[in-house]
Amino acid sequence: MAESVGDHILRRLREWGVEQVFGYPGDGINGIIAAFGRAGDRPRFIQARHEEMAAFEAVGYAKFSGRVGVCTATSGPGAIHLLNGLYDAKLDHVPVVAIVGQTERSAMGGAYQQEVDLQALFKDVASDYLVEVNVPEQLPNALDRAIRTALTRRAPTALIIPSDLQTEDHTPPAHAFKQVPSSPPGLVAPRLVPDEAEVLRAAEVLNAGQRVAILVGQGARGAAAEVEQVADILGAGVAKALLGKDVLSDDLPFVTGAIGLLGTRPSYELMRDCDTLLIVGSNFPYSQFLPEFGKARAVHIDIDGAMIGMRYPTEVNLVGDARTSLQALLPLLSGPTDRAWREKIEENVARWWRTMERQAMLDAKPVNPMRIVWELSERLPLNAIVAADSGSVANWYARHLRVRGDVRASLSGTLATMGPAVPYAIGAKFAHPDRPAIALTGDGAMQMNGMAELLTVARYADRWSDPRLVVCVLHNNDLNQVTWELRAMGGAPKFEESQTLPEVSYADFARGVGLEGITVTSPEELGPAWDRALAADRPAVLDVHCDPEVPPIPPHATFEQAESVVQAVLKGDPDAVHLVVQGAKTKLQEMLPGRRT
Repeated sequence: MAESVGDHILRRLREWGVEQVFGYPGDGINGIIAAFGRAGDRPRFIQARHEEMAAFEAVGYAKFSGRVGVCTATSGPGAIHLLNGLYDAKLDHVPVVAIVGQTERSAMGGAYQQEVDLQALFKDVASDYLVEVNVPEQLPNALDRAIRTALTRRAPTALIIPSDLQTEDHTPPAHAFKQVPSSPPGLVAPRLVPDEAEVLRAAEVLNAGQRVAILVGQGARGAAAEVEQVADILGAGVAKALLGKDVLSDDLPFVTGAIGLLGTRPSYELMRDCDTLLIVGSNFPYSQFLPEFGKARAVHIDIDGAMIGMRYPTEVNLVGDARTSLQALLPLLSGPTDRAWREKIEENVARWWRTMERQAMLDAKPVNPMRIVWELSERLPLNAIVAADSGSVANWYARHLRVRGDVRASLSGTLATMGPAVPYAIGAKFAHPDRPAIALTGDGAMQMNGMAELLTVARYADRWSDPRLVVCVLHNNDLNQVTWELRAMGGAPKFEESQTLPEVSYADFARGVGLEGITVTSPEELGPAWDRALAADRPAVLDVHCDPEVPPIPPHATFEQAESVVQAVLKGDPDAVHLVVQGAKTKLQEMLPGRRT
């Protein structure tokens, strides 16, 4: 039997080392689905409950493996559903390849059922490489180039393959005019070395600093040891952009934690008071959390010259791999003899962690959401993978989760979309079936798509050598982040018709699909519940009823924001008294003895 185009796609994916394709079937990809059957499910077809979840699972797989994630969907509605996950990949610079079907070539342009202009649809999200394959000879180069481009540019790419083409015999390109061949699969990323003269200039700027701050993002992940050495020499503190949360251990005394609205006070003070800034592998966009313009000299290291020097007026820009660039810098660095700056940073960090513990242990109705993440941190396996959702849960993840050991952690950093935590964790389990995965999600995201994806967890759990995948739901029946944004930014009270969620037991739902289900309704139950979930012989859902009125106070909460919340209370916020009490108790912890105000 001749090899079909669908057969060739799967063979080429196997040759690229692709072990699974996340997707949902439909007649626009029937030729590819049939090829999966003939291939003995190699690569494995992982059936999500929705194409958006398939794309998120591919993103999670790519984020936590460093390899390309592959997803597939049918034409028209299926392809449309992929978009949110693919935009998540685009904005967080993650290599994902989407293979989508299209109506038969004979029907194109005929307003046929499910015919959508997929070239226009994917033009932006897959701008680095998008192609419609219309003859078999076109396929090898197109598929290889989609994978190589995704890996090289750390971006989503897309192949559009009409349904009738998928069943045609595969015909390789000939050695002929207007035929484009390809090369055997494989790609070794280059190590980009910065210009030597610019390295010398960067060293001069950094050596002149007396109060050096370092900001790391996900681009510094392969250079953790070098970042630590640079920080030691320069007597610097290190703040982390949210996508770089797992770059350095939070047990290092000079690591100030997250930066920005979800960040820590030590990170805010580090940026406010430094005279020199080194940015490594970060495109953190909120310049108001960086030093005031003109108050600090700055050096930026990034592998992408198109993104460098665009968030702060940097004096020297080193375009290069983070590790290679720092290795070139290290022999040239000499820090200040006065270590007072470093000692102050370490005092602030130690004080902040004590503050976080006090805040987490405050009474609430019924459970303080900060304590949920704090108790996890106390028990977090050193090889765990943590995925957080968007919303108020991201605040507690950013501030209270202490990364140690080989822990990996991520979330939708730039798109900040709702719903990726559970599919990220699923993707992580396929990337690392021998490691525990934890998804931290709000009940809004859980109702949006996470509950359905528990079926996917149940279906594939027996494929993971370590069965632990814990989904922790912060159950407060409120779209909490938006509620607080209404209060703090608009001075508007909570509008219950838009903000209040219907009540449901996530633990009961979990038990109904064969998973462990644990309900927590008091703070005393929380620690033992985490112990039980992390020791379970199957995936588990931790359904924690928590207080929606515990405020996610920014590290530098402004008078205007406080005034807006007060206005919201005066306008009749439904739980005004409790809101004010919880906010006052939380902020007070920063002002107790031992905390410099």
